[in-house]
Amino acid sequence: MKNTAKMKIKMPQNRETITLEIEGMTCKGCATHIEKDMNATEGVLSSTVNHETGKGEFNFDADKMSKANVIDAINSVGDYSVVNNVDEEEVSAVNSKGQNQFDLIIIGGGSAAFSAAIKAEGLGLTTLMVNAGLDFGGTCVNVGCVPSKNLIRAAETVRLATHSNFKGIKPKGADIDFTQIIKDKKALVSTLQQHKYMDVVSDFKNLTMLKGWAEFVDNKTILVNGKDTYTAANIIIATGATTNIPNIEGLNEVGYLTNVTLFDLEEKPESLTIMGAGYIGLEIAMAYNRLGVKVRIIEFTDRPLRSQTKDITDVLETQMKSEGIEVLPNFRAFKFEKDGDNTIIHCNCPDGSTTQIVEKGHIVVATGTKPNTSKLGLENIGLKLTESGHIIVNEKMETNISNIYAAGDVTITPAFVYTAATEGSTAVNNAFSSTKTSIDYSSLPWVVFTDPQIAGAGIDEIEAEKKEIPFEVSKLDLIHVPRALAAQDTRGFIKLIRNTETDKLIGARVVAPEGGELIQQLSMAIKFGITVKDLAESFYPYLTLGESVKLAAITFGKDVSKLSCCAS
Repeated sequence: MKNTAKMKIKMPQNRETITLEIEGMTCKGCATHIEKDMNATEGVLSSTVNHETGKGEFNFDADKMSKANVIDAINSVGDYSVVNNVDEEEVSAVNSKGQNQFDLIIIGGGSAAFSAAIKAEGLGLTTLMVNAGLDFGGTCVNVGCVPSKNLIRAAETVRLATHSNFKGIKPKGADIDFTQIIKDKKALVSTLQQHKYMDVVSDFKNLTMLKGWAEFVDNKTILVNGKDTYTAANIIIATGATTNIPNIEGLNEVGYLTNVTLFDLEEKPESLTIMGAGYIGLEIAMAYNRLGVKVRIIEFTDRPLRSQTKDITDVLETQMKSEGIEVLPNFRAFKFEKDGDNTIIHCNCPDGSTTQIVEKGHIVVATGTKPNTSKLGLENIGLKLTESGHIIVNEKMETNISNIYAAGDVTITPAFVYTAATEGSTAVNNAFSSTKTSIDYSSLPWVVFTDPQIAGAGIDEIEAEKKEIPFEVSKLDLIHVPRALAAQDTRGFIKLIRNTETDKLIGARVVAPEGGELIQQLSMAIKFGITVKDLAESFYPYLTLGESVKLAAITFGKDVSKLSCCAS
């Protein structure tokens, strides 16, 4: 409701004012934009913003919102952000009873944390969520899945506008407004962060959200920002992971980017040297290369995506090189230094010699991740970690301390946003319910969003051999798939692994354009014990990529090149 002369408004008893410094404003229109959106926010009584001073004064009803809520609301407006954020404010959190005691404390603010909060609200639990580092929403929406896939899709549009698989079609290219692409990405991130995270919990009656750094005092007590203590019967650690920065001479001095900072650059880089050829490095490489950035990858192992078998990585490496991406396997950087605007990378080469690589643009570090466990005071409670710092949990998300659970990338489990969400909910259930649930990852589907995409579920042939499972492999190149032939794009293959004693599917790998769309049905086949015979004898629509599953299953016993269309 707006405050006008014609309206009689009862002013709140608990009225507060906060003055904040806001960055991102360039004109009076920006200030007006912020004022309009903030005045429409429930709990905000009035807003005055000056783009020249970069400051805004906000009056709000403290019974309806906190200073943290005001700051979050401003950060959700366009591309503006508060400089002096709530981490520096003296803010404490209390539950509805006016105590610093809760049923549940969640440390973290990503997918696992929000999933846990949603489950807790459903159970009527008083919950405190404490988050530091990335904004609420965590890696996926802010600096991971959402921005990266948005840029990947933008880059695919450029690729389609400049390349054709058909001789009769000659693309005329694409005009790329790189700055606009990044601005649109930022708008998408802001929208989804608000709609899929903040709005979801906005009406929760039992949830308190606090920005701050949490440290354990004992197994039921945390200290936030070194000031206030909070207690709970059960605690869930869901602090996620960050880029693991290698200890290489000069790297910190020359400066580098990670996915956290790279995705916000509105000026198109001249070039990038990416350190690391895991899935993050590869997705960045293909996206930025297609958007017109010269890309080089330095990988200290023998090939990209070393976690997968060589037949998979061969297809991927061939495609990247064909698009102009320079791939340097078995190169190990040992020193960085500046030469004017250039960065000199000193590397050990595969033959034992050394070389100097000149990077005119930016260095991007994509050398894996490390869990955010180092500053939580875990030594105060004796929580067990792996050598890499990950929290050890069982299939119930239990740690070695009975009332402390962990979920998401901070643990030893698979690091995906959808697994984190399941783990967060499972942790709450097991903490407060007598009926315990377990998570089974034996059929877990996953996708690497390169082009062609790489997708998998279950185990591959190397894992089957290690587990001493009797197995057989069927590999079908896309040259034998009618859909791929019709599209004149036969890059890749589908590979099925079956248990020879039971004929059940135990693993699958797909390398294909949009191959990720196939992997869920293969995951379900593994989960529910479907046999290869069942897959081969089922109906599949002709000229779909899904038909490759049938053909790959038939390949265990027949040469599909000898079959007519749709024949079994």
